[in-house]
Amino acid sequence: MSPVNNDPSSGAASGGMPLTRKELRARERFLATQNHNVVPVPEATPGEAAAPANVEPELPRPVPAVPPTPAAPPVPVDPPVSQGKPEPEATSEPVAKPVVAPPVPSAQPVSAAVPVVESPSAAAATEEQHAEVQVDGVAAPEAGTHEDHLEPEHIDAEQVHADHVHAEHAEESAHGDHFEEHDAHYGFEAHEELHDELHHDDPHHVLIAPVENTASKAAAKKARRRRRVLALLITLGVFVAAIAIGAQFLKPLLGMDKVTDYPGPGTGSVNITVAEGSGPKVVATTLVQNGVVADADAFVKEFLSEGGELSPGEFTFRTQMKNSDAVAVLVNKDASKVMYFALSAGLRINESLEAISKGSGIPMQELNALNQAPGQFGVPAKAKNLEGFLAPGEYRFALGTPAKDIIQKLVTTTLDELKSQGITDSAKQYDTVTIASIVQAEGGQADYGNVAGAIYNRLKPNNVETSGLIQSDATVTYGLGKKSFHLTEEEKADKSNTYNTYANVGLPAGPIGSPGKTAIDAAAKPTQNEYLYWVTINLDTKETKFSKTLAEHNTYVAQYNAWCQANAGRCV
Repeated sequence: MSPVNNDPSSGAASGGMPLTRKELRARERFLATQNHNVVPVPEATPGEAAAPANVEPELPRPVPAVPPTPAAPPVPVDPPVSQGKPEPEATSEPVAKPVVAPPVPSAQPVSAAVPVVESPSAAAATEEQHAEVQVDGVAAPEAGTHEDHLEPEHIDAEQVHADHVHAEHAEESAHGDHFEEHDAHYGFEAHEELHDELHHDDPHHVLIAPVENTASKAAAKKARRRRRVLALLITLGVFVAAIAIGAQFLKPLLGMDKVTDYPGPGTGSVNITVAEGSGPKVVATTLVQNGVVADADAFVKEFLSEGGELSPGEFTFRTQMKNSDAVAVLVNKDASKVMYFALSAGLRINESLEAISKGSGIPMQELNALNQAPGQFGVPAKAKNLEGFLAPGEYRFALGTPAKDIIQKLVTTTLDELKSQGITDSAKQYDTVTIASIVQAEGGQADYGNVAGAIYNRLKPNNVETSGLIQSDATVTYGLGKKSFHLTEEEKADKSNTYNTYANVGLPAGPIGSPGKTAIDAAAKPTQNEYLYWVTINLDTKETKFSKTLAEHNTYVAQYNAWCQANAGRCV
């Protein structure tokens, strides 16, 4: 028989009995481990019963290899060849040839998803790379190999041969014919367990990454989301609290805590006098100073939104009133609760008494009787009536106020203004009021000082230009009992008219109307100038021209006549 037919893998052992699959695998492991210094599995000897098919033959444990001798090259071991009848294999442990382990290549990442099928020679080379040389029973790894070493007693023959069998039976396992048996002895678990034991410190040999629990991931994500929402809510709460606290500190600095209006309706009684020419801001300041309203700016805003007009006079307020209520007093919205009337500057005495009677309900007869007895009100003795002493303005009196009290209030206002300008002499007071009434009738408010100065120039004894004649049209018309801008030559020459300043030297018989505060102040302290003539050339704007000579004055009179022609019906 040829050596080929005597191959132990041919299927027959001693006595010509067919070998079982497990015996074939044992023989294959023997062939694969010849170069690993492992004692081969002895064949069955004649007379011994064959091992049962379902029992794995017990394999001898590997014997530590003899330390290699560098001088002797490795000699391959040939399988024994028998002539004729096969002889039993030796049972004694043969001395293994020195084996020099090749250098271990750098570890490469291994994919756990695709099994690698290795050839027997490749498997043997891989096993040789992981072999360890032991000296006196202590394993010493070669340079470049893993720190962890595999102890010989932990490696059985099946584990050493696992890669080879896995490669040989990969196709059988794929078809499922021998999957159970392969999995039981040579499955992936055995291979991975061996591989993990050998390479558990090498990060390149991690085959399967741990799989996180999906539920744990979702729970962790939800917890993180809750923490973020909670952090956001806390931050928002702190921010809002900081704003609220900061606002309390900023309010006093910015004036935000300032009271701008009282709840009303107020208490007590406060009398406030609104002087002629006073604006809403001045009145508001006076009201704040007297505790009537809380804030001047808020009051002015309320007053302007009402759209009313501010009139001079004396008004009765309460303390701590609402802005709207105080405005109502100034614009006469509460006229039904008080006696109210307004006197304009320049009104004659009869016009003033009619306005008082209409607003207060006091009969004209009663008022005329008081007018004819001016002495009881403290006016100068020269005064024949109250002309010129009833101060213009807007007045409110409580219902039922006596007529005498009302007249006294108006007269006192004028006398107080004269005294404030330093005029205390009664005769001088009368002359001042008379000049002020002419100033009020003849000139515009902006020119009151110059008109008063020109009148005083005309009254000077050494004046030869006008010879002491004031020559005012307003005085002549007052004496005539009419109002007109044009006089005839006969009217100008009538000396019987005691108010005719064209024919009579000096001041007229008395005031010709009620002068306002500005006119009284101008008459008390006139503007120093050299003018002797004046004429208003525009009745709408009250523009007044002044001159020192009659020739210059006549040029301005021509301008006045031209304006009258351009504005028909105005200069009558």
